[in-house]
Amino acid sequence: MARTSAAAPPRVQDNALLAALPRAELAAISEELEPAELILGRALYESGGEQRYVYFPTTGVVSLLYVLENGSSTELAVTGREGVVGISLFMGGETTPSRAVVQIAGAPGACERGR
Repeated sequence: MARTSAAAPPRVQDNALLAALPRAELAAISEELEPAELILGRALYESGGEQRYVYFPTTGVVSLLYVLENGSSTELAVTGREGVVGISLFMGGETTPSRAVVQIAGAPGACERGR
């Protein structure tokens, strides 16, 4: 996601996971965070596709879907302001078998570019 110049910086305290970090750890990653708007229906990443960002929603909801061979899908998880989307980047992976889709639109939340 490209940084949106008109978007206000994300309020990290609006994401429960970021708000729970010790100050020193939050300070270490805060410069890497940028706003990313959650637009209804947008796929944040596709099954098997490269993941470039980790998302910390502050509003809105993202569903993780497992895509079956026949093209149908099943919902694995739902993440909102309490968590993170794109955890496989933390675990060293660049792809995942799931698809992340915005189910409820949200104001710009924190987004960190993957390494």
